[in-house]
Amino acid sequence: MIEPEGTPPICSPLGQPTTSAGAGHEDQPFFLYLAYNAPHFPIEPPAGGSQGLSSAPREWTRSGRKTSPSSSTSTTASAASSPPLRRLAWTRTPWSFSPPTTVALCRTVRTTSDPWRDGKQSHYDGGLRVPFMVRWPGHIPPGSRSDYAGLNFDLFPTFLELTGGKPAAELDAVSLVPVLTGGTLATPRDLYFVRREGGLDYGGKSYEAIIRGEWKLLQNDPYSPLELYNLKTDPGENEDLAGTQKKVLNDLAAALRAHIQRGGATPWQRPAGEDPVSPTVKDR
Repeated sequence: MIEPEGTPPICSPLGQPTTSAGAGHEDQPFFLYLAYNAPHFPIEPPAGGSQGLSSAPREWTRSGRKTSPSSSTSTTASAASSPPLRRLAWTRTPWSFSPPTTVALCRTVRTTSDPWRDGKQSHYDGGLRVPFMVRWPGHIPPGSRSDYAGLNFDLFPTFLELTGGKPAAELDAVSLVPVLTGGTLATPRDLYFVRREGGLDYGGKSYEAIIRGEWKLLQNDPYSPLELYNLKTDPGENEDLAGTQKKVLNDLAAALRAHIQRGGATPWQRPAGEDPVSPTVKDR
């Protein structure tokens, strides 16, 4: 059992067993999910900083609200996860056998949102865009880039396809294999976001956003009006077009309501009298 005493102790020991757990099973397929605490709370960088980064004292900087520590402190804490990640993905371990292992690395929060607006908890792009990297030797050329915007849960059908499986037709997520192999996804899709927060600012209520093509409709807290932005001409989301682009507003508002209604129709518990069964790929 790991006794967490701050971010570095939480990060480093988690990487150590995973780099050796595959010993003796190199010929078997596997799936590994490794979730680090950093850079989330407790934001406690190692004493003296890490890899030359400053371990500056905590400073609360975002819009005058006490919502996040200084970028340098968060970055220093995040750096504590780098050595075990390198051992896991880029060194010769039981996981790096042939055929080449596919490694996806993503984050749920950025240490800086520049040049996009706002940050964590926000439905402006500074709160939604996060780094995403994939290493797939022999398939993805080093240094290649893609401007495709997807969602973290797209990893489920992606890895399912890589293992020869087929996701259920009604699944919202899509496989990113065509993008990873240099192609595109031909079918347009809406990107739907929902978040629920507590406290007086949010009251435990949810707030949503939807992106369709170059347009984005969002509500940034449960009590504010909907805002509409053209991400192609206004990536910084500075000009709210809700008052002038009524058709776009109405179309996206209808799509947003449909997502909310669909989520509300999903039972939180198994219906009474239904026999419990083991989940299948389709059920997930």
